[in-house]
Amino acid sequence: MELNTRLFGTIDYTEEDVISFPNGIPSFEDEHEFLLLPIAGGEEALLCMQSVTTPHLSFILMNPFSLDQSYAPVLKESERSALQVERDQELCFHVLCAMKRPLPDSTINLKCPIAVNPDKRIAMQIILDTDEYHMRHPLSQFVPKEAAPC
Repeated sequence: MELNTRLFGTIDYTEEDVISFPNGIPSFEDEHEFLLLPIAGGEEALLCMQSVTTPHLSFILMNPFSLDQSYAPVLKESERSALQVERDQELCFHVLCAMKRPLPDSTINLKCPIAVNPDKRIAMQIILDTDEYHMRHPLSQFVPKEAAPC
């Protein structure tokens, strides 16, 4: 299949590449299918979550563990059940990044990660039940300005 995207131009993908959000994502409840596309130079820590049904809709995701190895999201049993896993360690986690200029002013949302079951290709955005993480952690908190990714 083909998809004409704003960031990557026309791309080819298969049904196996699609990540399904059965309930959509907050504020985008009608969006259920996305592709996770690596961003050049991001060394797999930086992804674009591209809507399959709305070509101009995409989100920048980061691997939270590449920024903070102590990051430890804990899901509720109902969330694990919806994602069809028994343990949080069976999931891949990504966090939304609000890109700004200059880049170190960008923020990441550690409070509401995207949890993906890579085997079932299903995902959901989780709101963690903790005060340890917030929705707007400055990227500069994790990456020195001179080492910030492009």
